[in-house]
Amino acid sequence: MTGLYPELETYRHGMLDVGDGNEIYWEESGNPDGKPVVFLHGGPGGGASPRHRRLFDPDRYRIVIFDQRGCGRSIPHCGDPAADLASNTTWHLVADIERLREHLGVDRWMVFGGSWGSTLGLAYAETHPDRVTELVLRGIAVLRKKELDWLYGGGAGMLFPENWARFLEPVPVERRGEDLIEVFHELLYDEDPLVRTTAALAWSRWEGEVLKLLPSQEVVDAFSDPGFALAIARIENHYFRHGGWLEEGQLLRDAGKIEGIPCVLVQGRYDVVTPATTAWELKQLLPGAELIIVDDAGHAFDEPGTLHALVGATNRFAD
Repeated sequence: MTGLYPELETYRHGMLDVGDGNEIYWEESGNPDGKPVVFLHGGPGGGASPRHRRLFDPDRYRIVIFDQRGCGRSIPHCGDPAADLASNTTWHLVADIERLREHLGVDRWMVFGGSWGSTLGLAYAETHPDRVTELVLRGIAVLRKKELDWLYGGGAGMLFPENWARFLEPVPVERRGEDLIEVFHELLYDEDPLVRTTAALAWSRWEGEVLKLLPSQEVVDAFSDPGFALAIARIENHYFRHGGWLEEGQLLRDAGKIEGIPCVLVQGRYDVVTPATTAWELKQLLPGAELIIVDDAGHAFDEPGTLHALVGATNRFAD
């Protein structure tokens, strides 16, 4: 099996109160007696999808998926301008994962995360290495300044100039030389709803346009949905302007804490969102990790070569 498994229904789901007025949606599918795995979605703020269940053999895995604070089916939803992001940080999410593990009665589990989910997966594993059996990470990011500058400072825009021009449209011409993450923060919280929505759509669409090796109108349309765009733009901007509440390079610096955990890193060669250099640097710090660079892939998890590597890793770890 190297593609997605067949469509799968949940056998249990619920809402978990994680404090600070937040409740997170969680679900379980697959085999209740199988190997536990927790799936960490991207963004931050992207939310989980039924397709994510299909990365795991349902006969062998107890598949746990949840929507992180503020997005998906969790409440309050950050598409609401009144939603407060003060208690939505990397370390709140790490604590949420532990609270969910305890709530579900899981002793140890495999952690699977892509894009922002790889960042969160590393943060969780370095904080709770005794709770992690294996790591499968895709599109590796650790939120260093150079990674954020690449995507929001014009580096990636040199490959996609027409898309970058659309991204810049809501930004006043005289401010386009400033820190664009900060400028977008102002726009996303402007008093004028039209300004907020226009900025959110520009932010979200930019990511959707550069996700795949070849453009996908379906992906762009999904990222252009106003409700989705408002949530992901606000949450991503909130995290990125704070550097994920991580010291510069912290997750690489502390990689030794997870050295004994079996780890597979899957990275698209032409990933514009999270360039391959970070996966390469992490591999140098984790000699026992397996790094799979997919030569015909961008950032998305469902590109054929990436999907083959991810499902291959989950199948091997199932045993």
